[in-house]
Amino acid sequence: MFRLITGIAGPSGFGSASTAEQVTQGIDATNLTVLITGGGSGIGFETARVLALRNAHVIIAARNIEAANEAKRLILKDNKTARLDVLKLDLASLKSVKAFADNFIALNLPLNILINNAGIMFCPYQLSGDGIEMQFATNHLGHFYLTKLLLDKMKETAKSSGIEGRIINLTSVAHLHTYDEGIQFDKINEETSYSDIKAYGQSKLANILHANELSRRLQAEGANITVNSVHPGLITTNLYRHSSIFIRSLKYLTYILWKNVRQGAATTCYVALHPTLKGVSGKYFVDCNEFKPGTFATDKDLAKRLWDFSNKFVDAA
Repeated sequence: MFRLITGIAGPSGFGSASTAEQVTQGIDATNLTVLITGGGSGIGFETARVLALRNAHVIIAARNIEAANEAKRLILKDNKTARLDVLKLDLASLKSVKAFADNFIALNLPLNILINNAGIMFCPYQLSGDGIEMQFATNHLGHFYLTKLLLDKMKETAKSSGIEGRIINLTSVAHLHTYDEGIQFDKINEETSYSDIKAYGQSKLANILHANELSRRLQAEGANITVNSVHPGLITTNLYRHSSIFIRSLKYLTYILWKNVRQGAATTCYVALHPTLKGVSGKYFVDCNEFKPGTFATDKDLAKRLWDFSNKFVDAA
């Protein structure tokens, strides 16, 4: 907590006060193609901006194409040589995820880095078009399916280029505040027990479990791809638009703990590009430093069960 408030750097040399530009200073990403979901606003936009500044080819995958194109325009305004593309993706729809993956693969581009950034928070109970609780569908299942569909492309790119691939799942400290059993496998869509806060925590726990299980599997097969999870910090973005009055009031009372967007994108950019993290996989990062997640997040049996559970949904899509 002291380090969070003061911004004092951790073992990596960076801390809560570090910005995305600072943690990537001097890194040349010219040979990298990065795909980021939700890159049209908030920390996703800042992540896309900084990665483009470091010369990466950035693909912004977004549900709101107008906002994503505006983000592209703003980045190009200050960085005329930026390489940016925008593609339509609705993570709440498995059909949209499949269409997006097909469209991306048809472009015949390499894929070095996948940043599963997009998400929703604390929304009222609703089901996706596929009949899945919306926060679980958007924050976890859509990204699980996207990653699965693009994994062969990432393996192919890593093998042909010799450059380590990296997958980053954005999670949250909210993974500590989930349902009693961690993941409600048997009640994933149940309305009577629904809690907007716990459902969000459940989806963020799923992000870590997904990353850890995928990391184990890729290491077992010797693939040159790492998978890690990052908590960006408490950041004022439109992600809080569904928050209760209590949560919004709490935000003002704890303002000293909150980051700006440039600081909020730092951990993602650090894990995506920093050379000191070569070969580091299956870890959880906070403020650009490795951190120990909650007990559920390190449960290998829970991760395996979630993997099988998620595959049943996407295999039926």
